[in-house]
Amino acid sequence: MTGSGGSGDIQHWAPGDHILWRYRGNGTGDVHICRPVTVVRDTPDLLAVWMAPGTECVRPVLADGTAVHDEPLATRYTAPRTTERAHWSGSGVLKLARPGEPWSVWLFWERGWRFRSWYVNLEEPRRRWSGGVDSEDHFLDISVYPDRSWLWRDEDEFAQAQRAGLMSTDQADRVRAAGAAAVELVEKWGAPFRDGWEEWRPDPAWTVPSLPADWDRTPAHTAP
Repeated sequence: MTGSGGSGDIQHWAPGDHILWRYRGNGTGDVHICRPVTVVRDTPDLLAVWMAPGTECVRPVLADGTAVHDEPLATRYTAPRTTERAHWSGSGVLKLARPGEPWSVWLFWERGWRFRSWYVNLEEPRRRWSGGVDSEDHFLDISVYPDRSWLWRDEDEFAQAQRAGLMSTDQADRVRAAGAAAVELVEKWGAPFRDGWEEWRPDPAWTVPSLPADWDRTPAHTAP
């Protein structure tokens, strides 16, 4: 990492560095999603990372190995879970996050680099540590399309998470407010939608980062 060296400074990663983009379980604090990514840009205003096709990641599954989204909604968040290693299928994903913002914006392409859509993932503002960033997913999401139309995603999961006790009424209200702010940004076509990231391409010299054995380690230090 690079930085100006002051004791209060946040250290920044250089393009090409490998870090972990992780999510902790709602209410548990345990890491249940871990994705090795390559840093594209890391400035005081933006962290951009690339998750390459075929990246080995960690994802949650039910204790019997059933995929989470194959479980009926009524028991999806109460059935016992574990984690498994699996390779990311399909095209890669570019993730953009601004410090303190309660969402990140993901870009998806079809094969041949035909741009498909942006995805606004509502989440806890990321906390940095020496090996990457940690967050907590907030269930509710927004898809945004090149014609500037948008739609809510996973409203059923958002409601079920509240019924299952994974999210309080106050927190759900904050998430809804964050979603409304994100929609306002979309309708104004603010950054990052206006910034041309859909034309970005990864450096062909980059290698696919590996998933470390201690992917769930607890950071010794975090900074907002």
